[in-house]
Amino acid sequence: MKNRLVLLMLLSLASPSALLVAEGYAHGDEGLDDFSDIEMDDGHGDHGDEGHQHEKEGHGHEDDGHEEEGHDAHGDDGGHGHGETASDVELSAAQQRIAGVETMIVKRQSLGDAITVPGEAMLNAYRTTRVTPRTPAQVMKRHARLGDYVKKGQGLVTLSSVEMAEAQGVLMETNVELRRVKKLGRKVVSEKRFVAAQIAYQQAYARVSAYGMTKQQIESLIKTGDATRATGEFHLLSFQDGTIISDDFVVGELIQPGYVLMEISDESVLWVEARLTPEDAARIELGSPARIQAGKHWLSGKVAQARHTLDQTTRTLAVHIEVVNRHDKLHPGQFVTAVIEGNKKRQGLVVPVVAVLRSPDGDWQVFVEVAAGRFEPKEIEVLDTVGDQMLIQGIAEGVTIVAKGAFFVQSEMAKGGFDPHNH
Repeated sequence: MKNRLVLLMLLSLASPSALLVAEGYAHGDEGLDDFSDIEMDDGHGDHGDEGHQHEKEGHGHEDDGHEEEGHDAHGDDGGHGHGETASDVELSAAQQRIAGVETMIVKRQSLGDAITVPGEAMLNAYRTTRVTPRTPAQVMKRHARLGDYVKKGQGLVTLSSVEMAEAQGVLMETNVELRRVKKLGRKVVSEKRFVAAQIAYQQAYARVSAYGMTKQQIESLIKTGDATRATGEFHLLSFQDGTIISDDFVVGELIQPGYVLMEISDESVLWVEARLTPEDAARIELGSPARIQAGKHWLSGKVAQARHTLDQTTRTLAVHIEVVNRHDKLHPGQFVTAVIEGNKKRQGLVVPVVAVLRSPDGDWQVFVEVAAGRFEPKEIEVLDTVGDQMLIQGIAEGVTIVAKGAFFVQSEMAKGGFDPHNH
């Protein structure tokens, strides 16, 4: 019995037909105990033929079943479930905020033809002051450093001067004399002496003021009434709010009149100097809008000044573009690109360059907000580009588009239309 079971197991691994043969022997001659009598080489017995028939039928059903399943899985067309590219995308307020998506209402504007020239950022001379002594002096103390932001009237340096000490001493003497004659009164003091005391005091006051002492400093010195306080020390103050651009001196240094101790400038509004050919200069006017490209940043500006004489070497005309320097993006000495709008204007829909992208088929497109947080691509035609602005057509005035973050919106839309079969 044990031999029969082993035979069945071995033959079942060989083929279905051999299994049928083995079953026949198992139920037939029970006295069989020699495996050499079993014919296994041809498998053409009755059971073998029947086994082949069943095998063919089984495979037939399996193929049919596979075709049926494939048809159901992939649809009537037998494809791979091709999905159409998504036609819109919906973003929550949180997604828009995180991705920096900003929208704008498209309006008709005028846009001049572009005049693109290199330029250099420089200090606005009308917002810059220089701190200089008016008399030979020695630097005693520094109260502010390079890069510091200072306020108008703030102390910058303490100086000491021999000339200032002499002037302060004279001021204290004349002040004492003026007080004396005033106290004696007109009945005792002659008119000549009274006038002379007034004139001497005024001259001494004007002298220390001219040397650099402020009215407050002078009055503070006079109130002490102490001639020993005339040491010649005085403070230089800031004339304006701004940043210290330079402070080329050291404590203890002897400074001559007119030497620039510090330069202070308000960098919130800078100039960009651009040089134009006479032909291009004729196409602009004072107040013409301009866009300044500094690295990856664009800044707005306008033509504030234009020279009336050409440079003798380059034969170009220098113009100054006044630029609002938000977030300190621009620095004096930096090379930039200036795009100035000419006086030949075109009317149309003006949008930022970053709002316009290429669609998958290569056309220009913007993303229109059709509902709150829902955006659809809309093909447009680009008519002109001036700096970081574009003149377009193809959408209606008053629609809301993505002005910033359009690339993120396009990426989210591509995800929605992704085909896993890569078809």
